[in-house]
Amino acid sequence: MDSLLFPMALVLAFVAAVLAGQTIFDLLLSAREHTQRVNRRLTLMAGGMSQDKVYEALVRDPRGSWIDRSSFGALYGKAVLYLRQSGITAGPLQVMGATAAVAGGLWLLALVFLRSQPVETPVSQVLVTAIGAAAISMAVAAMWIINRHATRLAKLEEQLPLSLDVMIRALRAGHPVISAVGLVTQEMPDPIGSEFGLVLDETTYGVEFRDALANLARRTGSPDVAFFSVSIAIQSETGGNLAEILAGLATVIRGRASLAKRIRALASEGRMSALILSLLPVFCVGVVSVFRPEFYTSKFSDPAFWPVVAGVIGLYFIGQLMIRRIVNFKY
Repeated sequence: MDSLLFPMALVLAFVAAVLAGQTIFDLLLSAREHTQRVNRRLTLMAGGMSQDKVYEALVRDPRGSWIDRSSFGALYGKAVLYLRQSGITAGPLQVMGATAAVAGGLWLLALVFLRSQPVETPVSQVLVTAIGAAAISMAVAAMWIINRHATRLAKLEEQLPLSLDVMIRALRAGHPVISAVGLVTQEMPDPIGSEFGLVLDETTYGVEFRDALANLARRTGSPDVAFFSVSIAIQSETGGNLAEILAGLATVIRGRASLAKRIRALASEGRMSALILSLLPVFCVGVVSVFRPEFYTSKFSDPAFWPVVAGVIGLYFIGQLMIRRIVNFKY
C-alpha cells in the first residue's frame, strides 16, 4: 500500500497543477482591468465587442443549461447570483475547480511530509489529510468570496448617491430618465457604471424600464438599489417630480450609510472577535489533520469518538448562529 501512495499522489498533483494553472489563467484574463475607459462595460464595447455580447459576458445566466434542468438548478442559480454580486466572472464550477486544485496541492505537500514520519494506518491517515486539506481550502475560498461580496456591495452603495446626483442634474436639465441613466454609465466607474449600463442594454432589447430596474436590484443585492427601483416604479404609475423624489432618496441613502458606518465602527471589536472564533477551530483542525493525522486516526476505534465529533460539529454551528445574531445589526 505504501508503494502505491506516492505515485498516486504524484499523478493527482499533476492533475491538480494543470487545473490550478488553467483556472488561475482564466481568472487573470477575466479580472484584467483596462484603463482606456471608465468602466468594464465601456472597455469591452471600445474593444469591438457588440452590445449583446457585452451583456452576455457581464450577466451570467444559467437558464437553459443542463444544470437548470437538474435537481440542483435552484442552488446553482443562487451560487451564480452570489458570484455575480461579488464581481467574480468565473462560474461556481470554476471556483470549485480552483479550490479542489489548491486542496490537491496542499494534500500533496502533506503526503510528502508524512513519508518522513512513522505511519501506522496509512489509508485512514491519507483520508484524514485529504479532509483537512479540503477544509482549509474551502474556508479560504469562502472567506475570499464573502470579502469580495461585502467590498463590492459597500462600494456600490457608496457610489449610488453620486449616481443619483448625476441623474438629478440631467433630469433638471430636461433629459428623459433613460438619457439620465446613460449619463451615469458614462460618468461613473465600476461597479455602478456597468450595472446601470446593463439597465440601458436591457431597455434597448425591449425590456420594460421598471423590469430592468428590478433586475438591477436582484443582480446587485443592495437594499438601496431596491429602494431606487421601487421609487422609479411608483413614480411611473403615480406621476410627480422624479428629480425631487431622487433627491430625497439620495438624502435617505446618505443618512443610512452614515448610520451603518457608525454601527460598524462601534461593533468592529465584536466582529473581529467573531471572525477569529469562527475560523480558528477550522484552521486548527485542518492543520492538525494535514500534518498530524495520527492525532485523530488513533482515536477512530474509540466508541465515544464519533458521537463527540458529531456533538462538537453541532455545537459549532449553533455557536455560529448565535455569533451572527450578536454581531449583525438591523438598521
